Amino acid sequence: MRIALFSDTFYPQVNGVARTLKRLADHMEKRGIEYEIFVPELEEGIVYPNTHQFTSFPFLFYPECRTAIANPYNILKRVSDFSPDLVHVATPLTMGLYGIHAAKRLEIPMVASYHTHFDQYLKYYRLTWLSSLLWRYMKWFHTPFERIFVPSSDTKEYLEERGFHNLSIWSRGVDCYLFNPEKKNGYLRNRYQIKERYILLYVGRLSPEKDLQTLYKIIDEMPAEFQKEIHWVIAGDGPSYKEVYDHVKDKKNATLTGYLKGEELAMAYAEADLFVFPSTTETFGNVVLESLASGTPAIVADIGGVTGIVQNDVTGMICRSHDHKHFLEAIQQLLLNDAKRKTMEHSARTYALKQSWESIFDGLIEEYKEVIFKKKKMLLHA
Repeated sequence: MRIALFSDTFYPQVNGVARTLKRLADHMEKRGIEYEIFVPELEEGIVYPNTHQFTSFPFLFYPECRTAIANPYNILKRVSDFSPDLVHVATPLTMGLYGIHAAKRLEIPMVASYHTHFDQYLKYYRLTWLSSLLWRYMKWFHTPFERIFVPSSDTKEYLEERGFHNLSIWSRGVDCYLFNPEKKNGYLRNRYQIKERYILLYVGRLSPEKDLQTLYKIIDEMPAEFQKEIHWVIAGDGPSYKEVYDHVKDKKNATLTGYLKGEELAMAYAEADLFVFPSTTETFGNVVLESLASGTPAIVADIGGVTGIVQNDVTGMICRSHDHKHFLEAIQQLLLNDAKRKTMEHSARTYALKQSWESIFDGLIEEYKEVIFKKKKMLLHA
């Protein structure tokens, strides 16, 4: 089987889509599946095997994704020479359009994966007037696909309500070897000189759509008796980095680390007592699952894909979206109850151990085969 993958973001860019697609490529390599990847130029001139890169510039709302500029004929020729059995389009920007064009011209079956609620970003950038136009584009873009993969049942329902069809859940896994409670070794306390009893952690892109305003209120309005016992660690980067820095720079109990990855990130998760994540725009929420794998209970909002990961009062707490007071109540409740928190830590790890990347990717490959077989069958009877 040969797969051509088109995406506007790819590893080493730091976002859930890029990391998931890199894992998918690694899994296809492991399974002996031939693949070629078509992406915008990557940072620092990094080149991967089987990867075609094209001149690009940052996308307006999501600079981590890049808008590629390429000659469609050159892409068509490269796809034709590779002769894939299936085209997988992962993003709805220019690389996605090039992928659709090539698949249609060469009559290759194609699937898409939906990763980002761009419509929900609009309100944070005061562009809600673009919402109807965006949805018209998204429905037009996704019409040709034999199957559209979504990361959660919440996202599937969200798209079904907007008239999308042929939806299938392609969930996400977690590396339970990397993200592991045994990685707790005092890394955060030693590096950042943290003296407080509890560490509360946020990991993610620093941008308006992550509902940073609610995070600020949680930090600022924590009662004094808890404030002196808590140290906040905010790990991430993005367009709101300076805003976050300005908000916490004078707080003795808050540290902004920038992006963490690999072992550093794993040690941070493992050392945290609670993971606090108020974002309401997640189609899945990889960072939440990584936290659970590390044995750290997660406190999340009641909207989005995160609700399919956290089991309320078992592996964490689900709070009313944008309601910082409800988040504060949940945090205080868990910090005051060591026994409950310890039980949650165990339950979180137990749940994550069942979320195997290998089985999830093998399921996706089986769906690839179904789409390819169905297309061949249609051509035989045409």
